[in-house]
Amino acid sequence: MVKKKIKKNSVKSVSKPMGKWKPTPLKGTFMLAAMVGFFVSYYIIYRMSFNFGVTFMILFTVMFIASVISMTKAPVISEKM
Repeated sequence: MVKKKIKKNSVKSVSKPMGKWKPTPLKGTFMLAAMVGFFVSYYIIYRMSFNFGVTFMILFTVMFIASVISMTKAPVISEKM
């Protein structure tokens, strides 16, 4: 009979304490996708299904708000040439 050696995991998971919330910079296409998605949801999906239309409009509105917060609060990253 062959016995398998069980190795103890020497790496312990240590959770870091929650720090201050920091917004991350988002790309401009994220805001564009939020705007286009909202209008598509309103003009096409909302007219076909009320529940899906409202749900997608809320989703794209939250995406737009996140991009505005990212645009105003995120740190500026300098581009090196």
